[in-house]
Amino acid sequence: MRKVVFFAVCLLLVGTVTTKAQFGPQGDMDSKYAISLISQGTKAPDFEMQTPEGKKVKFSKLAKGKTVVLDFWASWCPDCRKDAPEVVRMYESYSQYGVEFIGISMDTDVKEWQKAIEKYGITYPQLSELKKFKQTDIAKAYGVEWIPSMVVVGPDGEVKLSTVLTYKVDKYLKELTTGVWKPQGQRGERISIDGDHGKLAAYVQKPELQQGEKCPMVVFCHGFGGSKEGPLFELIADTLQAHGIASIRFDFNAHGESEGAFQDMTVPNEVEDAKRVVEYVSSLRYVSDLAIVGHSQGGVVAAMTAGTLSEALGQPAFKAVALMAPAAVLRDDAIRGQTFGKMYDPFNPGEYVELPGGKKLGANYIRTAFTLPIYETAAKYQGPALIVHGTGDRIVPYTYGERFHQIWPGSCLVLQDYFDHGFSQNIYRSTDIVAKYLIEQLGGK
Repeated sequence: MRKVVFFAVCLLLVGTVTTKAQFGPQGDMDSKYAISLISQGTKAPDFEMQTPEGKKVKFSKLAKGKTVVLDFWASWCPDCRKDAPEVVRMYESYSQYGVEFIGISMDTDVKEWQKAIEKYGITYPQLSELKKFKQTDIAKAYGVEWIPSMVVVGPDGEVKLSTVLTYKVDKYLKELTTGVWKPQGQRGERISIDGDHGKLAAYVQKPELQQGEKCPMVVFCHGFGGSKEGPLFELIADTLQAHGIASIRFDFNAHGESEGAFQDMTVPNEVEDAKRVVEYVSSLRYVSDLAIVGHSQGGVVAAMTAGTLSEALGQPAFKAVALMAPAAVLRDDAIRGQTFGKMYDPFNPGEYVELPGGKKLGANYIRTAFTLPIYETAAKYQGPALIVHGTGDRIVPYTYGERFHQIWPGSCLVLQDYFDHGFSQNIYRSTDIVAKYLIEQLGGK
């Protein structure tokens, strides 16, 4: 069996377009554990096995021209037991689109097999040869040498995907059933807000409201060098809108369409930008409760904004805070004299440091980051919070996300195995986790 690192602390959640190379996906477990699995484009071998009740069933009859996910597992397999809730979630998500799941068990003990089926609430068909793993005909036919493994077979009977990673199956099925994310240009009403260093460009996206009706509002804070555009926030915003929740996405000063010089950008003035955006949406007559979301440096800004405003109010300023790969490492990077691979003297950085790509990082960014009280400020917020981080993040190690979970004892922490800083392995799953949390906390429809 493959070895997997997984950790999730959250009662609500079960489980798990990058532009820069360092944000791209890293090597994964398929390169080691899926090398013998049946190849894409291969005709899926037919087979006949028995159900837990002893009834013989043929694969071709169950498939009937559907997309079918074959889940190779066993009750005695620790990694299979870890993956089981996620497989059940995928079945519940995609069966409505006609996708069939079939569990292929490597169990030899029927009673233990049945106990596991009941424990995890598995309702899709289960089949087994009731032989030892390496002695099964099905393992030989499909090249299964490790479990859990999954094979997706299309309606044409050909293999579409073979993997040992559930997130790949989830991504494939998401794009198959609801389509691949594509940029759609402006979403919502375009507005301008006075920021700390000039005008901030923003989009307000909201549901249809009746006269006098109110709804919650979510503020999104993008990362260093990013913008309000792109799938990470747009996917969440679209889901929120469908559940009666408004949102605002904006460009920080010197980013995207907003005013300001990049050399003048600092984390403190981004916190000021965020506060002004919060002030703006708080004044809208249709807005009831507020939440804030941040990715990377935007996660630091969101956390510090939540702490600053909560201290001023004497109570949590938001109904919920969600951080995605929060980059509290920026302070340590400044102390080490290294930002995005560019080395400098942190005590004498000069007027600016030229980063890869030509952007000029101002000396004031480094000076303010050097002593930035990230966790001390964030700790002043003690309301509901979610932290989502990938264990394969090479930009911001997931331990920085764990630290936010420590200072917010009531928070939910979801660590996604192998995921990088941009969640590129399956951005749909990451955004679904955040959207679901916000909907639960804000009372979405």
